Parts: sequence; structure tokens; C-alpha cells
Amino acid sequence: MESTINKEKKLFTPGPLTTSKTVKQAMLRDFGSRDNEFISTVKSIRERLLKLSKVEKGEYEAILMQGSGTFGIESVISSTVPSDGKLLIIINGAYGQRIKKIAERLNISVIELVYNEDSIPNLDDIDKVLAEDNEVTNVAVVHCETTTGIINPIFEIGQVVKKYNKEYIVDAMSSYGAYEINLDNNEIDFLISSSNKCIEGVPGFSFILARTDVLKTKQNISRSLSLDLYEQWAGLEKNGQFRFTPPTHSIIAFQQALNELDEEGGIPGRAKRYGNNHTVLIDGMRKLGFVEYIDEQHQGYIITSFLYPSHDNFSFEKFYSLLSQKGLVIYPGKLSNVDCFRIGNIGQLFEEDMIEILNAIEEVKKEMNF
Repeated sequence: MESTINKEKKLFTPGPLTTSKTVKQAMLRDFGSRDNEFISTVKSIRERLLKLSKVEKGEYEAILMQGSGTFGIESVISSTVPSDGKLLIIINGAYGQRIKKIAERLNISVIELVYNEDSIPNLDDIDKVLAEDNEVTNVAVVHCETTTGIINPIFEIGQVVKKYNKEYIVDAMSSYGAYEINLDNNEIDFLISSSNKCIEGVPGFSFILARTDVLKTKQNISRSLSLDLYEQWAGLEKNGQFRFTPPTHSIIAFQQALNELDEEGGIPGRAKRYGNNHTVLIDGMRKLGFVEYIDEQHQGYIITSFLYPSHDNFSFEKFYSLLSQKGLVIYPGKLSNVDCFRIGNIGQLFEEDMIEILNAIEEVKKEMNF
């Protein structure tokens, strides 16, 4: 068997992802954080994110925040829920639970609606909570709950949230760049995503798209210095600079990733490729005897959860290891009650890559005899 030591593996994961050589090459330059060219790049990225979201500056603001996507989530939660506020969190997976954990660590009052990981939220439940609890000020939900790959109905939830005039926070970590999300039509006040997801950059920062008039009310609310969303925005507006050291290489790579997104046809073009990857994967896995965890009507094309085979010879650790030896990396399950593994369709993956992993899984099945 060919050794994969020092060989680049293909990542069938929800991020970090397999990236293009040109995105990697963009990081070969060093930039000073106060350099005019770097400041110009940050300005360009902020403008391009607004354009990608089909909104205008003044309606929404694009804010870059150092750290992973979770840093962006914590920035928004810590900077937008007032000291006497309450956060309703709609949960059907581990990433909704993470929002709850963040809020509780920040001593924010929380009310939660929890659903099975294979079920979408019930709109009537949300309506009932908001009708009965006047203390709720903010509502948070995950769009693509990467725990399973389920897609939550953020438009419909947004209509309920705005019916009661609450602020609406959407974690679009694994969906932004692959799904068209009209911020205003979805009534979104704060959307969070990350550099290393569907725009296919590398890890290093998150970004927040914030409704301008709501953002301007958030001065002096943040429970954090470094994650203060309002101050981060104010600093970028003042001189184009980060308040603290920016991830320069990640930002330059992201600019290149945005170029490549444009070349692919923007979000519709990328969605087409990811959707085809998903179709090829599902068709092939079914032929190999695997069963998806999420019903087709709620399954997104970002990442797919498959139930463990019931055969005695199946061991996920061995299954994972044998695929990894072939240079293919999948993702373990993150479910609380069901044994699953996950295969991602995003990043620099194409139909031939999906066929490659299907062929490898067929070989591993034979090697493991299940």
C-alpha cells in the first residue's frame, strides 16, 4: 500500500476543508497588519461579503473577527444580548448546544427548545415561547446543523421571530457560500460564518454580517474585550485596521478563495457542485448498503450522516483508519443517541473525488468483511 506520510489527504469533512493550490499559494506572502495593501484587502473582503449577501453597506455591515467560527458565535452572543436580556436557543444538534454553553458561561439567561437531532424545529413551539415569555430579547438557531447535516428552516423561523420584534441570530457556519441566504428577507440581524467553510479559505477568522441599525445599539454591551463586536466594527470603520493582530495569511487566502468562488459562478455555481457531490455520494452509499440518518426532505448537501452498519465486523475506528491510509479523511459522528459517521461534500471536492471515496469504501468493506 502506498504510504500517505507527508502526502496531502482529501478531507471529506465540514471544515477545515481541502483547499485549492492557489488558495494555499496566496499565503506565501507576508503582510504587515498596518500595511496599506493589507488594509485595502480587508476593505475589499468586507465589501465583497456584502455583495455576496446581496445587501448594501448601511443596511448591513461585514465584520471580520480573529479566531475560529466559535469565536464569531461567542462574539455575537456576548456582544448583542443585553445584561437584562434572555436568549431563546433552538437546538437540534451539538452546535445549538454549543451556543447554549457559551451563553451560560457568559451568565446570560437562557430558554431552550430542544428537538431530536433528526427533527426540524416546530414553529408553533417557537411562537408559543415568544408569546408567553416577554423577557426573551434574542433568538438563535443553527442553519445547517453540522451534527447531522440537517437544514433548519431559517426563513420560517425568522418570520416568527420578527412577529414578536426580537433580534435574530443565525449560525450559518457550514451553509454560507453554498446556500443563497437573503439576510433581510430572512429577518436576520446577525449571521455568523467562517473563513474555512464553503468559501473554501483556510482557518483563522470568522465573519459576522450585522444589521447596521441593530449593531449601532450594541456599544458597551460586550462581556469580552477581544470579542467586542461593536468595537471591532468601529475600529475597522475608523482606520480599516484590526484592534489586535489579524490573521494576515488567512485573510489573503480568503481573498483568493472569493476570487475562485466568483469564477465558479458564485453561490449558485458552488451549490450546483456540492449538490452533485451529494447526489453521487448518496446514490453510491445506498448501493453499498449504507443508510442515511436524516430524512431526504430535511437533508442538506453540505455533510451527510450515515448509520453504523449493524454487522459485528464493523468498527468505526478501523473503518476510519483504513480510509485514512488511502488518503481519504471522513468525520466521526457527533450524535448523542445514535451511532453515525459523516461524509462531507464541500471544499475542493468534485464528482471524481466522490467516486474515489465510494470505491475506497467498497474496498474497505471487503477488507473488514462486513
